[in-house]
Amino acid sequence: MEKEERPGRLRIALHRLSLKMALAVAGLSVLGLLLLAFFVEGVPYAAAPVVAALLGFATYMIAYRMVAARINLARDTLREIRHRRFENLEAAHLPQGDELNSLVWQVYRTGQALEKEIHDLKKIESYRREFLGNVSHELKTPIFSIQGFAETLLSGALEDPRVNRSFTEKILRNATRLKNLTYDLAEISQIETGELKMSINPFSLSKIICEVVESLEPMAQAKGISLQYQVPPGLPLVSGDGERIRQVLVNLVDNAIKYNNEHGTVEIVVRRLPSGDVKISVVDNGIGVSPEDIPRLTERFYRVDKSRSRVQGGTGLGLAIVKHILAAHERSLMVKSNIGRGSTFGFILPAEHPAGPVD
Repeated sequence: MEKEERPGRLRIALHRLSLKMALAVAGLSVLGLLLLAFFVEGVPYAAAPVVAALLGFATYMIAYRMVAARINLARDTLREIRHRRFENLEAAHLPQGDELNSLVWQVYRTGQALEKEIHDLKKIESYRREFLGNVSHELKTPIFSIQGFAETLLSGALEDPRVNRSFTEKILRNATRLKNLTYDLAEISQIETGELKMSINPFSLSKIICEVVESLEPMAQAKGISLQYQVPPGLPLVSGDGERIRQVLVNLVDNAIKYNNEHGTVEIVVRRLPSGDVKISVVDNGIGVSPEDIPRLTERFYRVDKSRSRVQGGTGLGLAIVKHILAAHERSLMVKSNIGRGSTFGFILPAEHPAGPVD
């Protein structure tokens, strides 16, 4: 293992460097004064050593203060960086000037870059551990439920008509939950790794909204939710991956229905922006989300109401998938919400030809 240099050794080396510079200046001074005394009458030879000593001392102090101190600072900063200590990094934040200041500046910038990389690696590692823990938990719950119901059926309940159908339905429900979870995990993995490419083309937003409402209408009716939509006439085609935007709308409307109150309303609202782009909002008057929860809504497996989410059968990945699909379109999800008053989830798509074809 390499031994760490003692700070005292560096100081000795720096003193030696300054001393060498001082001796060089003193020697040149003595030589110059002697030559001057030889060629110029009235210049005493005895003054040469005194002047040389003074010049040498001044050179030594200047060299140590201006050169050695900054080399020492660069060395100390590099040692701290090597040991992943960045508390005193700002000491090396010198204004760019001469070559030594530029050297210390580069040391400072290197420390900044390494500090950021180490911070990002720690964040990724923490995220990885949390993600694995969440996946394990999400898989464990339905697996244990299926196992428990199956064991009960095999222990004799299979012959009991009062419970066998009920238990079989519960097994099917948990198996469906497992299927949805594995599908969503595969989906988000493909999007993140770039394996799932977006096919950007003009498409009819009105048509997709009608199909989404039609597919989710039975779910809304079962909860007594009024599902509506508003699309302005003459809406132009928008640019994007139509099937992926359909998936975004399905996830947003599905959430709005699940986290709504009985006899609530969910509405898809589309409007043109002054820029010509098209804004799509999914508005509900449901339970709402607290301000501190909003920034974490698109995290994988993050649930505001965990017990309600599991009863509804959600995987906790819907909004994470929405975020990644919109990011692939270079768009972002906008969220506004108030507890007890509902939520609005929206995003913007570019119009293909603002003055061109309409739906």
